[in-house]
Amino acid sequence: MDKLKELFESYTGHELIDTEEFNSSGSNRRYFRLKGGNISIIGVVGTSKEENNAFIRLSHHFRSKGINVPEVYAVSDDCLRYIQEDLGDDQLYKMVSQGRESGEYSPEESRLLCDAMAMLPKIQFDGAKGLDWSVCYPEPAFNERMIMFDLNYFKYCFLKATGLEFNEVRLQEDFERLRDDLMHDMGDTFMCRDFQARNVMVKDGEPYFIDFQGGRKGPVYYDVASFIWQARSRYPEKLRKEMVRTYLEALKEYIPVREEHFQERLRLFVLFRTLQVLGAYGFRGYFEKKPHFLASVPFALSNLRRLLKKPFADYPYLNGILTKLTTMAQFNNIVEDKRLEVSIYSFAYKKGIPVDNSGNGGGYVFDCRAINNPGKFEYYRQFTGLDQEVIKFLEDDGGITKFLDNVYSMVDNHVKCFMERKFTHLQVCFGCTGGQHRSVYCAEHLANHLSEKYDIKITVTHRELDIEKIL
Repeated sequence: MDKLKELFESYTGHELIDTEEFNSSGSNRRYFRLKGGNISIIGVVGTSKEENNAFIRLSHHFRSKGINVPEVYAVSDDCLRYIQEDLGDDQLYKMVSQGRESGEYSPEESRLLCDAMAMLPKIQFDGAKGLDWSVCYPEPAFNERMIMFDLNYFKYCFLKATGLEFNEVRLQEDFERLRDDLMHDMGDTFMCRDFQARNVMVKDGEPYFIDFQGGRKGPVYYDVASFIWQARSRYPEKLRKEMVRTYLEALKEYIPVREEHFQERLRLFVLFRTLQVLGAYGFRGYFEKKPHFLASVPFALSNLRRLLKKPFADYPYLNGILTKLTTMAQFNNIVEDKRLEVSIYSFAYKKGIPVDNSGNGGGYVFDCRAINNPGKFEYYRQFTGLDQEVIKFLEDDGGITKFLDNVYSMVDNHVKCFMERKFTHLQVCFGCTGGQHRSVYCAEHLANHLSEKYDIKITVTHRELDIEKIL
């Protein structure tokens, strides 16, 4: 502290009166708010000269490019301490806490998140112009070695610790294929590497980046994946899509954008980043015995479960292992998942309305029999509401669309209310004559609608088709 005191008083000309240390969130770096003479400055104590030098040099460079980062005012002779601009207390992570806790982000929270995504291309492209990459720590660029470090981090610190058996040779083969695919389309851009809401401050309504000392030359997709698929943020799918769209609009100012290509590349980096995060949780939880990191595992696995809805055909063995991983019961018991669960059923009236196994009662039963029935026609009797033939029949007729618009309105209100009141379960049933066409279509579409809008648990049961699944 003596060195920080010297830096503060030498720079400001005022006596240091008050010191407050911040929670370092697992970092070896220590942060202090230093006050005196109505001046507030942030003091930093690091353990690595090279890491500190990276932050200091990058900060100077980024500010010269008009990028919102804190200014570094003074550095100690040993480069282990420095003082920087105090950006205030409006951390983006805290400003969106209501959405993170409830799973439903307000328009203002969504705007703040999108503002950060709109700013990202500036540091990626403008920040890379004229940058001396040799200052980056510990590597100047994203490379094959870094990829394999992170994939093996996942394998040894998480996967092996779960007890799940796997063929290490076959897994390594898929790792190497994934590594080669990730190395395509690199670009001469800056990669923050730990871009997330915790590392963004909001000052005068604008986002500022505060933690980039581990940045290096790398692909733009990595930071997008890191921010939007951050495990505990619980961003609904609709908000994720909005953030990606916002980023792509900002990206167009720098390069031509082929959206389909971008989405394919981004999906690979979401997979890679998720495996890296699981490795970190495993190391912190299993080896350093910090249980709160294990409490984040179910959230990361929820992201992975959504990602695997479309299989990674190029990595079949890895895809199979990850699918098994997402079904392991032990992770459902690490932390109690208090999210609202919506159980959606399709059924045939002649076999009775589904029983509410939660014991709560209530919910909705919607009668689909007023909708034009494809089952009247011999051709459609071989299909179900999951098949494109029936889907086209129902949507061309149009009645089912109006019907579901009304359903969405009612169920949305119920879901919002139940989330606010911390209720745990809601059941919605769709019945028709045979439980095969109309009710199945409606159950599927309501499930997809809710999945897009809310961070809730959703189970779908097509009773007469003997199909059960979790979204």
